Amino acid sequence: MTDQKSKTVAIIGTRGYPSYYGGFETAVRRIAPYLVDEGWDVTVYGRPGTTRDDDSDRDRRVSSVTTWGVESQSLSTLSYGLSSALHAFRAKPDVALVMNVANGFWLPLLKLRGIPTLVNVDGIEWERAKWGRLAKTMFRAGALATARWATGLVFDAKAIGERWRQDFSRDGFFIPYGGDAAEALPIEDGLTHRGYVLVVARFVPENTILEFVDAAGVLSETHDVVIVGSSGYGGEIEERVQALADANSRVRWLGHVSDDARLHALWQHAGAYFHGHSVGGTNPALVQAMALGAPVIARDTVYNREVLGDAGEFVSPEVGDLIRGITAVMDDPDRQEELSARALARGKAHYTWEGVCQAYEAALVSVQKSSTTRRR
Repeated sequence: MTDQKSKTVAIIGTRGYPSYYGGFETAVRRIAPYLVDEGWDVTVYGRPGTTRDDDSDRDRRVSSVTTWGVESQSLSTLSYGLSSALHAFRAKPDVALVMNVANGFWLPLLKLRGIPTLVNVDGIEWERAKWGRLAKTMFRAGALATARWATGLVFDAKAIGERWRQDFSRDGFFIPYGGDAAEALPIEDGLTHRGYVLVVARFVPENTILEFVDAAGVLSETHDVVIVGSSGYGGEIEERVQALADANSRVRWLGHVSDDARLHALWQHAGAYFHGHSVGGTNPALVQAMALGAPVIARDTVYNREVLGDAGEFVSPEVGDLIRGITAVMDDPDRQEELSARALARGKAHYTWEGVCQAYEAALVSVQKSSTTRRR
């Protein structure tokens, strides 16, 4: 722990602290207390109703500020980002950690106030199938604004960094996500160790959920299938998953699981974890699955290959290929244990929260110093 106590950082662009919504929120639950230990005063901006005062995971040394916004799929990120930036404008922290290029529009406000910014650009949002034309245009414009106004950038995958160098002529810090190891956890009632197929994903087209649902009908003839996730807004995918679960006793849909212990146990005991994410960088769910030794079958993308290396099997998004690839692992206990051991080893070598948190602090110090030097 450092002796210096005057450094202040604002974290903008997540649902709050502590929150369990997605990868950004998971990262902040680890980064914020780490920064406090290293002598930072940390403020995390968030949305109403997403955190609980009695949450045992809350570190009371981390300040939380709730701001206003519009609760809709297209406007929530922008509106909460604006209100958070306005509050930070008044508070004037030494540096701001900003999540998501959609908040790039508000970076000039922070720059005007002399607040250096470190922006995690996330994935290539304007290529995600879940967004309409207007949303894709807004994300692309936000990326352009981020490239123009951010003091420093964070890429969670090397392939994302390469895209930003090609498209925006900006370099940055490569900082992936980390995973939490765990001792042996109790298995979900009615399931058996290595006896079920698992998928954990938000219900959006680019996560290959519809293809997995089609494959699940066949896979469930011989194996249990567990589906974790939701869209958050209802819709066709949720309706199809619900219909499958209602009609098939070997298919369980658990919805969004915010209990880390339960979710970690599902990964730890899975016979095959299918990771269908196709757009983005280093995915937090994939890193966490590796840390828990899940045998991984992943959609074949440059991002998934970067993270897994030789610690997983790769399949195309074709339903038949999913069925063949997953069934081959489910029917081969030796292959299951080999993939499990490789995933554990790769996670420990490359994707630990200790390394991630250290890298974020170093990046924050770097952008703060570079901004101070330029002003001088």
